[in-house]
Amino acid sequence: MLLRQMKTFQSVVETGSFTEAAEALYISQSAVSQQIAALESELGVRLLERRGRRVLLTPAGEFFYKRSLVVTADLEQLCRETKRRGLGGGERLCVGVLATYDGDELSRALSAFAKERPQVETEVLRGNHEDLYDALREGRADLVLNDQRRAFSDQYENRVLRRSGCLAELSVHNPLSRLEALEVGDLKHIPCILVASERQEEEEAAFYREIIGFSGEFLFARSLQEARTLVVSNRGVLPVEGGAPGAFATFKRLPLRRGGEEIGRSLCLFRMRSNENPHAQAFAELLAAQFAGEP
Repeated sequence: MLLRQMKTFQSVVETGSFTEAAEALYISQSAVSQQIAALESELGVRLLERRGRRVLLTPAGEFFYKRSLVVTADLEQLCRETKRRGLGGGERLCVGVLATYDGDELSRALSAFAKERPQVETEVLRGNHEDLYDALREGRADLVLNDQRRAFSDQYENRVLRRSGCLAELSVHNPLSRLEALEVGDLKHIPCILVASERQEEEEAAFYREIIGFSGEFLFARSLQEARTLVVSNRGVLPVEGGAPGAFATFKRLPLRRGGEEIGRSLCLFRMRSNENPHAQAFAELLAAQFAGEP
């Protein structure tokens, strides 16, 4: 009972309104008022003051609000861990994602999944295309967010999440950053920065040379963060997945074209049909919903 009252109190504080708190909690306004009154009665102090339509915290209310957040966070963690142990533990989901993916759909899906299935430990594995393909095939990843480089196979669930043009990042100090788009043929003297493990460097370079059209030098990084350090140091251009063209403090992200035409890319969700992890399909649906722009 006290936990429910605390959460109702937190909602009133965060919305600034008994009416909006009731809507957020899917209960009546009178129920909200009753729970706040019961909480104040239990504590023996006033937590809130009404001034017209505004709801203000008393000094005691401000203290209680801050400490109540700590208490509810600890209690929710206790409940999650208890449930995980009660179910025998070991419930896991491994999601593979391109190292150069820079969108926010994945983080939103992970957040929604953690809320729905708090007992599941989620791991995110980052790598280039071949790293993720190997992880999926070898069972180290339950599903992967990857670009399409080969024909779809019936062994996999193949779901196209987004079709878009290639993007590339470069330093704001590079004169080419003043353009509206980058022509790959104009980059022959500017290194292409790729994120790849040491064993995948040659294969990754071959793809960007033969399929995308880069003809100059290649520089390699082991993570997106390391690659972006090279970008802002004006060492080269970095092809990325996700996000949108735009200007940032230290770099610009521009469309990448070949012969004046957009270089198309497909970002896909892949899952082995033989994978028996019961959480994989649930996460796949959440991720697809985020790419579709659903709340």
